[in-house]
Amino acid sequence: MSGQKTAASDPYFPANGDPRYRVHRYELALEYRPGPNRLAGTARLSAIAGRAPLTDFHLNLAEFKVGRVLLNGRAPHYSHRAGKLRILPAKPLPAGAAFTVEVHWAGNPKPVRSPWGGLGWEELADGALVASQPVGAPSWYPCNDRPADKASYHLSVNTPSAYTVVAGGRLLTRTTKASTTTWVYEQSAPTSSYLVGLSIGMYQTVLLGDPGLGGVPQSAHVPAHLLPRFSRDFARQPAMMRLFEELFGPYPFGEYAVVVADEELDVPVEAQGLSLFGANHVDGARGSERLIAHELAHQWFGNSVTIADWRHIWLNEGFAKYAEWLWSERSGGRTAHDLAAAAHRLLSAQPQDLRLADPGRKLMFDDRLYQRGGLAVHAIRCALGDGAFFRMLREWTSAHRHGVVTTAGLTAHVARYALEPVDAMLSAWLHEPALPPLPPNRTLPPAPSMPPYPPTTGDSTAAAWPPRNGRG
Repeated sequence: MSGQKTAASDPYFPANGDPRYRVHRYELALEYRPGPNRLAGTARLSAIAGRAPLTDFHLNLAEFKVGRVLLNGRAPHYSHRAGKLRILPAKPLPAGAAFTVEVHWAGNPKPVRSPWGGLGWEELADGALVASQPVGAPSWYPCNDRPADKASYHLSVNTPSAYTVVAGGRLLTRTTKASTTTWVYEQSAPTSSYLVGLSIGMYQTVLLGDPGLGGVPQSAHVPAHLLPRFSRDFARQPAMMRLFEELFGPYPFGEYAVVVADEELDVPVEAQGLSLFGANHVDGARGSERLIAHELAHQWFGNSVTIADWRHIWLNEGFAKYAEWLWSERSGGRTAHDLAAAAHRLLSAQPQDLRLADPGRKLMFDDRLYQRGGLAVHAIRCALGDGAFFRMLREWTSAHRHGVVTTAGLTAHVARYALEPVDAMLSAWLHEPALPPLPPNRTLPPAPSMPPYPPTTGDSTAAAWPPRNGRG
């Protein structure tokens, strides 16, 4: 492993991803049989070498049988051990050179082991789903598994016709031959490997609201027996979409889908243009509505505006947590400041050993990161005032649409909207373990532009999910 590669690897997951090249397109063709949980696939990757010639490079791929590997149409030497498919070109690939890799693989997919349990491909009682954050993508396809390496995806899945296949992106075709159906999706927006979503199950498809001209098409894929409860629990998602477009800027993708699996899941899971929920998140009483808001907000914060590496995970989770509070505030529930105060009381009684901007792998999914991340965003709002704060948010998502960001980039961006220096405030919230005082409330009363919805149910300050699986 070269010094260049080691220096650029993700500090939390140095074995995942190879920063010496980047992929700009994946074309995946899969065949999946739910009964035996059998997956066979072909992947074609279009990539570009970095600033130095490539004498070797690697993809991440779990314990499948690799049938064939081609590099620019020819068979190279390769090895496949410990989750790495290492490829050795016959001649070094020149710096900046475009190249293609084709991989054929097959086997029984299963989650990859992690400190938070199994991640990635999950076989369900009748079907499967993918929940990859942060390093589960190699459980089902070969990839350059690092969040900053974003690419477009063309995904074809052949499976028995009784099943519905849902993926992030636009459904291009659905073709049935004999007893199987092939579903073809295109995700043209740059996508991180961990955000490629897929669900295979017995679903009924419904539309959420009428998007109208220029609106965002929203669909849901739900087991038929859960539809009555789902219709109440997700009734306000179109209003969330309208609010978040007002506050955060235009929705960054072409469509948005939600899936409810027919069994309990530990946590909801966001993917690009897609969120996955468990049957336990559908109770008919809007008990998980804040999670619906949280996962939708990730489409802006995390999916379109993506972190450069996992040290910056608070940029995903802090803004998604704050979106929960904004939805509550603007839909007739508790104000964001009330919810921030409750979170501050909760954190003040817990250990003060978390640095938000670099929590370390052990604490990157600790619930304190979500709560403190939301508080840090609230502190920025109080420092800037509402007008500058929401202008800052919209211009952040616009400037970095489909891009990659860091904490340092956000702090520099925030400073441009402040009338007074904010360096000390930001440093205290982001880089020091001690919990700063709750900022004085400088927020405005909720704007009257939203319809007067009844307040949500449930405890909005509770953990967004248990920290076990590190997703959502």
